[in-house]
Amino acid sequence: MLRAIIIDDERSCVETLAIEIRAYCPDVTVVGQYTSAPDGLKAIQSLQPDLVFLDIEMPFMNAFELLEQCHPISFDVIFVTAYDQYAVRAFDVNAVDYLLKPVQKLKLIDAVNKTAQKREHGLTRTHLEAIVSTIRNATSPLPNIALPTIDGYEFVKVDQIMYAEAESNYTHIHLVTRKKHILSRTLKEVEAMLTGHHFVRIHQSFLVNLTHVSKYMKGAGGYVILTDGSTLNVSRTYKSRLLQLIRR
Repeated sequence: MLRAIIIDDERSCVETLAIEIRAYCPDVTVVGQYTSAPDGLKAIQSLQPDLVFLDIEMPFMNAFELLEQCHPISFDVIFVTAYDQYAVRAFDVNAVDYLLKPVQKLKLIDAVNKTAQKREHGLTRTHLEAIVSTIRNATSPLPNIALPTIDGYEFVKVDQIMYAEAESNYTHIHLVTRKKHILSRTLKEVEAMLTGHHFVRIHQSFLVNLTHVSKYMKGAGGYVILTDGSTLNVSRTYKSRLLQLIRR
């Protein structure tokens, strides 16, 4: 039996989730329900739960700030979030379970079952430290990147980059404005610069911003269609990685 607490600043969400857990997850006992992160933190320290259902955005202290005060992390976490599919990609990458609001019965059961299985092997908590930094980066204001021009540099927000294209030791940066900049850096270096901002390598020559992908078309490797109608080939080498990120 897993002893769990729920932390979410929306009382209705806490109460609804508690009812659903009792109804659909017989191996979980809810031992506490909290509508503020500070109260939830105190409860974690005093009750020592096995599992925490944790909302992300809360007043005074968000989920990541709360977890940073829980060293070592001795419990498992299922994040509960209203974030869209792109913002939760980092959860998939780090093998941490999450539920999208409104919580669906089958998703809840699946997340609890997966967490229980990972718990037996100590996997979930192993990844929590990584998820804190990864998600905080993904949800922080998007930075500017300096792109060289004839006159100097143009500062562009990362979300304005549709994709990057390799050409030998140079990289072409394609923007949503249809402008194109050339950087004297390899695509591998550009990929490292953009880590944590929804970019994924789909080909030896292409690094694409997932927020600008509108379709994936099947094939040997297939190809993606971007929001401006342009297409980029996906190689077999990178296909499985792409599908892992876009499949839910």
